[in-house]
Amino acid sequence: MYSKEENQKLKHEFWVEFAQKYPRKWVLYDTKIKDFSFKFYVENTKAQVHIDIEMRNVELRMQYFEKLQALKNILEEEYIKDLVFEKNHTLENGKTISRIWVEKGNVSVSNRKYWDEIFDFFYEKMNALELFYLEYDEFIKDIEK
Repeated sequence: MYSKEENQKLKHEFWVEFAQKYPRKWVLYDTKIKDFSFKFYVENTKAQVHIDIEMRNVELRMQYFEKLQALKNILEEEYIKDLVFEKNHTLENGKTISRIWVEKGNVSVSNRKYWDEIFDFFYEKMNALELFYLEYDEFIKDIEK
């Protein structure tokens, strides 16, 4: 078991090593859509790559989610399989968002032996989601506000 400080140091080392292995600029928050972002997530049991749609305006959030749902077959056939589409996902802080995600289980950020496996998963899945987004961003952004 690590102390809080050791955990923070280990996570920092994890992200530094990831950036060294895959030195590139990720889209992440730079989608040109407010509260629509790509995220990496890792803990002691799993790693995930997310598309988070976090608008406070529920109708707007649903419009973006439905746009992505409309592209689900293309997304899964051409870019990435095993995606989970959650129209209403509740965060720990109680906020409800829409989330599309893929997960790799049985890995741990606290165990360096899994890092390369996590790095490769992150690169493969995030790269695929970004390629999809860059191909279909005009369609996704075309929302009635």
